[in-house]
Amino acid sequence: MEGPPAPGSGDISLHNFSVRLWEQLIRFHVMRLMDSLFLWVGTTPNLHNLAMAMCNRYDSIPVFTSLLGDTSDTTSNCLAQRLASKTKKQVFISYNLQNTDSNFTLLIENRIKEEMEAFPEKF
Repeated sequence: MEGPPAPGSGDISLHNFSVRLWEQLIRFHVMRLMDSLFLWVGTTPNLHNLAMAMCNRYDSIPVFTSLLGDTSDTTSNCLAQRLASKTKKQVFISYNLQNTDSNFTLLIENRIKEEMEAFPEKF
């Protein structure tokens, strides 16, 4: 029988990275928990929205919901859904960028995927 994990055993991992896109410095903050992932994306320290997605045994497409913010902005929901599908984890996303252009959002998502491939242990 195992007891609680020892402090510092690696159950929570923090990872930060950034990229310059369209003359903006975009910052990413990743918090990997035991069975879930929190990802914050933005330029300034705000939490304007929060979405969650997770895989389920009844459907191949992850379920998602908006937890905070404008429900008409689906950027966080869609990104959370795709990352949940890729990681098979419960994913919380806070996408705090004004630009919701699909090309820009694709660049953001590709940067996240590059970081996931380079540092899989952080996700």
